[in-house]
Parts: sequence; structure tokens; C-alpha cells
Amino acid sequence: MTNVFANNSVLEIALAAGVLLLLIGNICFLLFRKNNRELDRISETLLRGQAELAGRLAQVSEQSRQEQTRISDAINEQKMAVLKIMDEKLLAVTKSVGDGLQQSTVKTNETLQALRERLTKIDVAQQKISSLSEQVVSLQEVLSNKQARGAFGEIQLNDLVKSILPPSAYEFQVVMSNQKRADCVLKLPNPPGTIVIDAKFPLESYHALRTASSDREKVEAERFFRASVLKHIKDISEKYIITSETAESALMFLPSEAIYAELHANFCDVVEASYRSKVWIVSPTTLMATLNTVRAILKDASMREQAGVIQKEVGILVDDIGRLDDRIENLSKHFDMASRDINDIKVSSGKISRRIQKIEDFQLGESETRLALEHKIAND
Repeated sequence: MTNVFANNSVLEIALAAGVLLLLIGNICFLLFRKNNRELDRISETLLRGQAELAGRLAQVSEQSRQEQTRISDAINEQKMAVLKIMDEKLLAVTKSVGDGLQQSTVKTNETLQALRERLTKIDVAQQKISSLSEQVVSLQEVLSNKQARGAFGEIQLNDLVKSILPPSAYEFQVVMSNQKRADCVLKLPNPPGTIVIDAKFPLESYHALRTASSDREKVEAERFFRASVLKHIKDISEKYIITSETAESALMFLPSEAIYAELHANFCDVVEASYRSKVWIVSPTTLMATLNTVRAILKDASMREQAGVIQKEVGILVDDIGRLDDRIENLSKHFDMASRDINDIKVSSGKISRRIQKIEDFQLGESETRLALEHKIAND
């Protein structure tokens, strides 16, 4: 293509030179036309040269036009090839972009679906959290009321006792001989005897301890909490430890593991005071372990109570086994006698069989003798 443009430039230069020569010739013709015949001859020569130059220029122009046409055709072909290649690449790019958009749409739909499911789960969890917060508020309202709090502790105590011990081993809301009402009584054999469980713990002092913000409030709350718990321990010891009626100890039930941990972590003197008063502090977890121990004690006591009955029944069973041995011995003797009788019967049966055989042999011999005599008479 570069050669084509170069040839075209040469043709244009030649054309420009020819036009310039033609102008010069015309000017010379105009200037010297009137002088002489030589000028006329020169003019003719110039005219002929002009005509030849015009023909040559026309020929060059025609060649230039043909070359331009060929160049234009080549450019059009290359343009069509380039356009075809660009169309193919554009189609490939469009297809790739379409596939990518389709895959992206599918992934986006899957992501949106997963997002909807997660949002649904979040809504359900939010509803559960709302319900739980309502329940926590209700629980706080219950615990803020002294009577309701006592009922809550008693219900928790009832559930634990009923789930572990048999019905005969406990009783609720029992009036003692001193006219004091016990939340729960464990009926154990002596020793240790009946044990009382109290579930009315003073929770206000613990709330004051937890909500104390300054050091002064904390010190006052600790003093109030210590005094409340010690008073409650003293009340249990005086009300529910009765000589010859209950065991020498009682249980103080705490419906919260946090209070139990607080006492043993920061109020060891209170715990030691409960030991001295023989009032054992229990939480839901430790009460469960205690009740399982009580259940084992009741089972052992029941086994001891039934030991005499079992021993008596074993003696009767031994006597029955002895009588069974005697009867088996008698039966064995009867079997021996029956065996001897059967052997005697077999002997008698053998003798009878042999006698029958002899009789049959005797009858057979007489028949043969009779037949021999008849045959002899017939021959004679």
C-alpha cells in the first residue's frame, strides 16, 4: 500500500510540472507571438508539446484513476475483512459477556435466596429473643415480689424432689410440732431422721449487692447481705431443727447457682456459720446430688427392713427343697421297683412264647406223620 501511495505522489508531481510547463509556454506564446515566424514555429512546437503533454497527462490521469480505483477496492476489501474480524470478535465478546451475566445472575439469585433464608432465620431468632426478653422481664417481676419469689423457689424445689425421690420419701408444706410450716420434709430412717428443706431465701440483699456501683454502696450491700443470710440461717436452725422430731441438721435451698457461688467465694464466714448451726446450704446442682444420696440411703434402709422377710422366705425355700429331694428319692425307688416288675414280666412273657412255640412244633409233627400214612395207603 505504501508503494501505491508513492506512485500516486509521483504522478501528481509530474502533472503539476506539466501544468507549469504549459503555463510557461502560453506566457511565451503571448509574449513572442508577434515577432516572427520562428516564434510561430516555436509556438507550434509548443502547441504540439502541449498537446502531447495533455495526452500524456490524460494518460497519467487515467492510470492514476485506475490506480486509485484499485487502491479503493483493496481498501474496501481490507475494510470488509477487518469488519468481519471485528464482528466475529464482537460476537465472541458479546457471547462471553452474556454467559458471564447469566452466571452472575444465577449466583446473584442464589445469594439473594440464601440472604432471604438468613433474614427469615434472623426474624425467627428476633421473635424468640423478644419472647425471651418478655420472659426475663416476667422473671424479674416474679423475683422482685417476695411472695412470688418464694413460690418460684418452692416450685423449683418441688420439681427437683419429685424427679429424684419416690413419693413416700417426701412431703411438702408440713406443719411441725412448733406450728412452723416447712417447705419440704425428707422422710429418712433414724439415723439421721426427718430432714427439713427451706426455700425462702432473702434475695433483696443479693440484688442490692449486685447493683452496688460505688465502693461505699458495695460495702453496705455486703454488710446487709451477710446479716440477711446469717439471720436466715439462724431462723432455719431454730424453726426446723427439733429434738426427737427432725434430724440434727436442715437444708437451706438457694434457687440460684450465682448466689451459691457468691457465698462460697466471698463470704466464707457465713458458710462456716452455717456449718456450726448445722444448716447445710445447697444450690439446685448440689441439692440434686444430695437427693441422689438420700435415694441410695432409702434404698439401703428398705433392703435392711426386708432382710428378715427375705431370710425367712429363704428358710422356707430350703425346707421346700429338702421335701423335694425326699420326694425325688421316693420316686426313684418307685422307678426301681417298676423296673424290676417289668423285667419279671419280660421273663414270664419269654417263657410263654417258648411254650407256644413247642406246641406249634408238636402240631406240625403230627400233620407230617398223618400225611405220610395216607400216602403209603394210597400206594398200596
